[in-house]
Amino acid sequence: MSTSTPPDPRLIRRVALASSVGTMLEYYDFYLYGALSATIFGKLFFHSSDPAIGTLLALATFGVGFVARPLGGIIAGHFGDRVGRKSVLIVTLALMGASTVGVGLLPTYDSIGTGAPLLLVVLRVLQGLAHGGEWGGAAIMTVEHAPRGRRAFYGTWPQMGVYAGIVVSNLVLGAFMLLPDAQFQSWGWRVPFLLGFVLVIVGIYLRRSITESPEFEKTVSSRETARVPVVEALRTNGRGIFVTFGAKAAETGTFYLITVFALTLASRDSGPGETAALNGVLVASLVSIVTVGLFGVLSDRLGRQPVYAFGAAFMAVFAFPFFWLAGTGSTAALWLALIVGLAIGHASMYGAQTLYFSELFDARVRYSGASLGYQLGAALIGGFTPLIASALMLRADGEPWPVAVYIVGLCLLTLLVVGIWGQVRTRASASPAPSTSPTDSDKEIRA
Repeated sequence: MSTSTPPDPRLIRRVALASSVGTMLEYYDFYLYGALSATIFGKLFFHSSDPAIGTLLALATFGVGFVARPLGGIIAGHFGDRVGRKSVLIVTLALMGASTVGVGLLPTYDSIGTGAPLLLVVLRVLQGLAHGGEWGGAAIMTVEHAPRGRRAFYGTWPQMGVYAGIVVSNLVLGAFMLLPDAQFQSWGWRVPFLLGFVLVIVGIYLRRSITESPEFEKTVSSRETARVPVVEALRTNGRGIFVTFGAKAAETGTFYLITVFALTLASRDSGPGETAALNGVLVASLVSIVTVGLFGVLSDRLGRQPVYAFGAAFMAVFAFPFFWLAGTGSTAALWLALIVGLAIGHASMYGAQTLYFSELFDARVRYSGASLGYQLGAALIGGFTPLIASALMLRADGEPWPVAVYIVGLCLLTLLVVGIWGQVRTRASASPAPSTSPTDSDKEIRA
């Protein structure tokens, strides 16, 4: 039986809240950018006589931010595993906030010509670097502070911040979209980016008030920190990185399909319109804040892998019905597709993800390993999913079935990785510390 002091519930909640505010800012910005890149950024920042080509170029810059995310994960992971999780999280939040405000101040193509898209790409790269280090630190800090037996639930707090960021960005963007088109395209779209500064101030205040991860402090006190954490992670936890990447495929592909590409579908002549899609994503995200917590509780009871596999299998089955519902032209059908896809299919994977990925790595390389696998999946699959989906539909004369096939393929990849390699890796690495409760210890081993 452990004689260690039990975790302070107030501290755990404060750490979880600080993590969720940070991820809220990350996805507040990323959803703002994704929504506008699918609608007006093509004509604001790119010179093209074909609106469809302009939209494709704008979606490509959306993907550029993801290319920088693995590098951001490596850099943040290195310092997070050697210097500490807390200080790195403050830096990533500040960098993300600065680049978000920068987008809101950026001149358009009509003002400075080709300098506009070039500066946009630079800001997207900075956002990608910040985002690359954000999730891993926020997730790991929360999990490493949480008590055993409730780690998956507390691990959903950063994930709740993701959905909350979408909700806030939808509300803010929706309010400014009520402006006349000329005003919105002139200055209205800028204000939501500038308002992100408020979240930065709140997030930095909260993160400065929390303590360092106890597992990191134990690693430092025992002088077990890795010299080059990412190299050590590749050497000793290479399978964990592969599993994280493969498991991420279905989750990130479906997330950006639902939250970004759905706007493109809704904007077609036969669709219900951008406003209907934005409101649908808003409602789906509100529901997901609740369901992701429930799936976290379920993950603590049943294990991470079964819950994660359920989400991937569900989305494989739901891929074709999603496009059928979204393509009917009915607002109600579109909302149903968004709610079911986000609040059940995606939220079930998200609810298990934080603890599942964290458990695949030792504490001394956890920030580096989890961030690298996660961000490689986000960069190679998630960031370019809207672009791939648009290109597939263009080649299919507007038919969405090739995109559904693409999503099914991602889900099958995740099921294969989680079901085979993921299971082997988790069992091999399961070595829970002594617990004050046999039930809690059993839950860790079962997971």
